[in-house]
Amino acid sequence: MPQTFTSSSAVDLAVLERNGFIESRHLGSAVVLSADGSVVTELGDINAPVFPRSTLKPFQALATMQAGVPLRGAQVALAAASHVGSHEHMDVVRTMLHAAGVTEDHLQCPADWPQDEEARNWLVRTEKGRQRIAFNCSGKHAAFLWACTENNWDHSTYLQPEHPLQQQIASLIEEYTEEKINHWAVDGCGSPLAAVSLTGLARGIGKIAKAPGDKNADARAATVATAMLDYPWAVHGRGRENSVVMEDLGIISKNGAEGVLVMGTSTGVSLALKMLDGNIRATTLVGLTLLAATGAIDIERVAAVLEKVVQPVMGGGVPVGRLRIAGPVMALLD
Repeated sequence: MPQTFTSSSAVDLAVLERNGFIESRHLGSAVVLSADGSVVTELGDINAPVFPRSTLKPFQALATMQAGVPLRGAQVALAAASHVGSHEHMDVVRTMLHAAGVTEDHLQCPADWPQDEEARNWLVRTEKGRQRIAFNCSGKHAAFLWACTENNWDHSTYLQPEHPLQQQIASLIEEYTEEKINHWAVDGCGSPLAAVSLTGLARGIGKIAKAPGDKNADARAATVATAMLDYPWAVHGRGRENSVVMEDLGIISKNGAEGVLVMGTSTGVSLALKMLDGNIRATTLVGLTLLAATGAIDIERVAAVLEKVVQPVMGGGVPVGRLRIAGPVMALLD
């Protein structure tokens, strides 16, 4: 059976410390690439296939724009987002659906409660219940439907692998990762999900991240990168880790389910990592530390951001420990 890397080829990336005792360990693999795509840092197996999950969204957003969708501003960011379903998130998605000439009923992502507390309470209070537009991938799905409208493609089959849009997305992923896709699955939102290596994933996000300053890059790739940084709240949510990283550090940051993270700087230095246990709680800590260790971002600025986004370990309502980087990552700071 095809599979990702195993524990024997992974390394300790982070540990959870409680009252001076290491309670849990996060094993995984990670890679940092330079702007030219060469490996700067590697930990664990960086060539085994992984499912990138929502870290593929910037590529999917780019593919919809290449298919003629005239996304603008926050709409671009929502197409690349795993949002928390706030009122402002859902409002932007509604503008996308309206422009596409479709309704919320056309969305084929599952109905869900928003992660945003205010929006969730509103849906409960008004007895509207779970909504497809509140699902964290609804912006991406709205962009998919808009692409169908622009090209007179069938709306009802937009998630099928053989659909013209999904074929275009597959070609773009292969182009940007420079890898042939050998394994496909269905993502949590229902869209086709390609397996690529961490190296390929980092290579692809590096190309998008540096596009605004690269005169030879696709202008739409530059738009995706610029919009994610101009509207960081749209990509995740106000105060959420990806949004804080982008707002405070000016680098692209995008988590995916099952412990995946990509980051990319404006110079093209990029990172991809996967926690083998699928937990995302230490991904930002490890990712930013690895970029700082290479000199891609300033360590003091990283420390300030980590204070905002890494939650303390609690005991009896007070902090008693913390997440911290593990030995193999710490060694890179020496």
